[in-house]
Amino acid sequence: MASSGFSFPKKEKLCSQKVIETLFASGHSFIKYPLRVVFMIQEDQTDTPVKVLVSVSKRRFKRAYKRNLLKRRIREAYRLNKYTLFPLLEKNSVNIAIAFVYLPTEILPFSEIEKTAKATLESLITKLSLE
Repeated sequence: MASSGFSFPKKEKLCSQKVIETLFASGHSFIKYPLRVVFMIQEDQTDTPVKVLVSVSKRRFKRAYKRNLLKRRIREAYRLNKYTLFPLLEKNSVNIAIAFVYLPTEILPFSEIEKTAKATLESLITKLSLE
């Protein structure tokens, strides 16, 4: 595995503005409420198979502490369940960029967000294995 254990290091975070613009312009997306997932297979080989972006709308949550709380919950749910995605990507030597966008206007508990994160990763695995 590229990363040890359940860590979520800086190299797994999607920071490139150019990649983010391309991801939202030409990436594939699906919705597993409360998350919208946008993903794209990257051509260039990077040091990690997955780059992740977490987004919570400022329009829906005016206060930064609420947005930060939701982003922390989504990142934690991904961090605990990413082990299902990594073996498939490393086996096929594929790199992807993923964006998780939070949709509802209310703050959901972590248990519900984690359940959705598991389902989205399983859906992502099936979509990637079909392509």
